[in-house]
This record gives sequence, structure tokens and C-alpha cells, in this order.
Amino acid sequence: MTENTTHFGFKRVAAEEKAGLVRGVFDSVAEHYDIMNDLMSMGIHRIWKRIAVQLSNVRKGEQVLDLAGGTGDLTTLFEQRVGDEGNVVLADINAQMLRTGRNRLIDRGLVGNVQYTQVNAECLPFADGSFDCVCIAFGLRNVTDKDAALRSMYRVLKPGGRAIVLEFSHPIDPVTEKVYDFYSFNLLPKIGKWVAKDEDSYRYLAESIRMHPKQGELKAMMETAGFERCEYFNMTQGIVAVHRGYKL
Repeated sequence: MTENTTHFGFKRVAAEEKAGLVRGVFDSVAEHYDIMNDLMSMGIHRIWKRIAVQLSNVRKGEQVLDLAGGTGDLTTLFEQRVGDEGNVVLADINAQMLRTGRNRLIDRGLVGNVQYTQVNAECLPFADGSFDCVCIAFGLRNVTDKDAALRSMYRVLKPGGRAIVLEFSHPIDPVTEKVYDFYSFNLLPKIGKWVAKDEDSYRYLAESIRMHPKQGELKAMMETAGFERCEYFNMTQGIVAVHRGYKL
């Protein structure tokens, strides 16, 4: 990989173009994002998210940053944990996704301890040591400079804080891998075409998962960014993994 190029799915693009291309994908799918998540995962994504929140060990009164928070599923779960004394910031680089999430949570009555901000994960606009937990769910693979994002997450954590990365990953057995590949490249784009009227965006999502670092690689990247006691937890045979690291 040269310094001025990166991957967008299986394609090579100029690094400065990737954010705009990813924005186009999520502008397109925002309206159907939640129903597509349910269809793509047969509803299992809700279990994955609950497990990630449990592993965060977030408690009442804490400050949480939900990066790439999209339509607010994780923010809703975190808000229940931090209570009135705590605070959750729902952040996303994509304005349309953030707008969809904000409207959804306001409709649910979550207005007191939830804030919204449009940010780039690579250069978070928060002071050092602002949060007890930073979570990024199904978003790190879309970031152009993942190392910069991990360093930025580390910087805004308080001492004793923890980072949670919930992301599609790599199956740990060949049978699951073959079934998953068939589903991802043959069925997923068709579901996107039928439901969201966008086959190409869901083909990109499948490709972006394959280009994402494997479990051990991402663990090493977190350690390089400064995190300690890093570990990961495979779910659904490694199709999804939760990585956790601490700022000590």
C-alpha cells in the first residue's frame, strides 16, 4: 500500500477520496439501515451489540463516546447504563446517518443525557481524558487511517478508560468461511438491491469486511496505539469480534 492510496472495498483509491466515497455509501443506505441490519444478520446484530455493551463495563455516571454511532442502537444501550448522572455522545462522520439517529432517539424521549456531534474518528475534537469508554461499532473498517483513529480514541480516554471495537471480522473455521463468502457476495447485494434499491453499496460493505484486519492484527494495532490488556472475543464463529483495550 502506497502512502497516498488506500482500499475502498477491493478497489484502490486515493486516500483523500475514501471518506467521500464512504459518505456516499451511507447517504444511500441511511433510510433503510436498520431494516437491512435485521435482514442481513437475521436480527443477531442486536445480540452482538448487547454483548459489546456488557464487555464495556460502563456504569452509572460515566461518560461514553459512541463513534460511528449511526442510528443509535449502542447509544440507547449505553444511555440505560449511565443513567441521569452520566452522558453519551452519539458521533458519526456522516450527517445523514447522524440525523437519522438523532431523530430516532428524540422520538424515544432520550433528550437529557445524549448529545450529538459530527466528527472524524481520526482527529476527535475532544479534550484529552474526556471519556470513560469509547466504542466504535461496525465503523472502524470504513475509516481511512485506522491507526490514527485508534490513537485518537486512546487520547480522549481517561486513565482507566476502555475502548470497545465491535466489527465484522474473519471466520475461524473453513466451513463458516465458505458459507459466509457465498452469502456475502451472492445474497447480500441482492437483498440490498431489493430493500434499499442499492446493490453496489452492499457489495462494498461485503468487500470492506474482507479488507478489515484479522483479529490478531487489530489487537496488535490497538497495542501499538497505546492500549494495554488488549483482548478480543469472537462471536458467531468469528464473523464478528469485539476487541477491548484499556488506557492504564
